[in-house]
Amino acid sequence: MNEQIDARIKELKAELESGQKAMENLEVQRTNIVYTLLRINGAIQALEELIQEESSDS
Repeated sequence: MNEQIDARIKELKAELESGQKAMENLEVQRTNIVYTLLRINGAIQALEELIQEESSDS
């Protein structure tokens, strides 16, 4: 019985470690996506400002 419990504990610890690694990877992906969205937003803002400057110069 104790061997079965020990085996199950090892399985669960392995699953826990795997889940934690997956969460870390997802957090890295999330951070990268946030930075990408910020860059895109900044580029949109810069281009919109250029259009406004062009319109006011005409």
